[in-house]
Amino acid sequence: MAHQFAASTSSLPCSARGGARPFSGARSRGRVVSRRSTQTRAVSDLLSSVDTITPDQLTRVRSEDLQTSKTVLGVILGGGAGTRLYPLTKKRAKPAVPLGANYRLIDIPVSNCINSNVNKVYCLTQFNSASLNRHLSQAYNANVGSFSNTGFVEVLAAQQSPTNPDWFQGTSDAVRQYLWLFEEQVKSGIEDLLILSGDHLYRMDYEAFVRHHRVTDADITVAALPMDEERAPAFGLMKIDDAGRIIDFAEKPTGEELQSMKVDTTVLGLSADRAKENPFIASMGIYVFKASAMLDLLEIHFPDANDFGSEIIPGAKDLGLNVQAYLFDGYWEDIGTISAFYNSNLALTDPNPVFSFYDRSAPIYTMSRYLPPSKLLECEISDSIIGDGCNIREAAIKHSVIGLRTLIGENCVIEDSMIMGADYYERMEECELMPGCLPIGVGANCVIKKAIVDKNVRIGPNCQIINKDNVQEANHEEDGYIIKDGIIVLIKDSVIAANTII
Repeated sequence: MAHQFAASTSSLPCSARGGARPFSGARSRGRVVSRRSTQTRAVSDLLSSVDTITPDQLTRVRSEDLQTSKTVLGVILGGGAGTRLYPLTKKRAKPAVPLGANYRLIDIPVSNCINSNVNKVYCLTQFNSASLNRHLSQAYNANVGSFSNTGFVEVLAAQQSPTNPDWFQGTSDAVRQYLWLFEEQVKSGIEDLLILSGDHLYRMDYEAFVRHHRVTDADITVAALPMDEERAPAFGLMKIDDAGRIIDFAEKPTGEELQSMKVDTTVLGLSADRAKENPFIASMGIYVFKASAMLDLLEIHFPDANDFGSEIIPGAKDLGLNVQAYLFDGYWEDIGTISAFYNSNLALTDPNPVFSFYDRSAPIYTMSRYLPPSKLLECEISDSIIGDGCNIREAAIKHSVIGLRTLIGENCVIEDSMIMGADYYERMEECELMPGCLPIGVGANCVIKKAIVDKNVRIGPNCQIINKDNVQEANHEEDGYIIKDGIIVLIKDSVIAANTII
């Protein structure tokens, strides 16, 4: 897999305002900070009328002016221990959880970056980062950037140091602990930091996001979802003025507080009809920070703050910084829970899914595994996705996602389930180490319904994974499974003996 990156020819400035320290080339507290490049005439004209910018004007800042490959650094926040996704996060970081048969969660933000010409990307994590590191190094680092335009996708794991003995305490603290590294990128021309999450499913053009950030001369820009009144109380909401500047925040408001957060979303480009249906805007947890503003906020103004959404960004607004909202009117899903993860994966099997991997204009990349095609013998399969390298015999599969290297024996029935597959093809001598030589995969005559089967699980013949008692919550980790929201989750590497009924 190879990625093509167009070389850009000119740069775009973002002067600091509202208390943020501008880059001046002077040494500050032992730091050398780079100077922003000279403004182009087109951008100067736009900034002179920043309060009356229209969508048509935004397009005048061309992609080649943005130079996102040289001036934007992507920072993906891998999240904490992933307790809401446990046990899928028992042996892996949250961004490394498999998705859609062939992919992992981390492939979504990384692919969005690549498709947006952002080719310098870090992923911050502190839990179970081995598989994530392996996936990123094998999938991207040999193919990102070019000889004249260096790119990378790297994991930055939490670490203790003489100056900071603590692990990451939150989103902003994770970034703060690696500011020294980000400052090195600033010296080489980085102007803006693109802060992303590792557990969201969406397709977004970050170039348009950065373009809006720079044209409005924002210190911080927050990606915002239009929201109806029914869903709004479950989100952190924002209120904007007539120029799209954020003037208030409310975390999961109800009653009168909720009503006070209504805004005219036509200001952000939503049509009048859609604006009437969606009078609220919710934060997506995705931000663009002017690098100078990020340094000031984390080191000077809020050196002890741990979270962007609840502390840093509201604090920046109170300091008078220009905090803008950017409307994203597309599909977006937080898949940080078992039920959301399960539903999002099975939704991929719909005839016209809300999120599709079959988009030629903005592909989702992943590791090239060089697996053989899947082999299906005498099967009945409907409304399902089958990953690479599977071998399935005489099975009935309906509304399910079958992952890499999955082996399914004869006369199995699989419905409304996600089978993640295996990390490797097992040799006979490896299988012989297991009691009864129980192979990785699903044995003959099994029935699996409404379940997530993690990787390398061994299911013996004649098993029924069906939640026969309709249990909603149960912890049987010692037996190899957990039930959350009525969904059975078989834990990675677990062994389910023959004739088991769950």
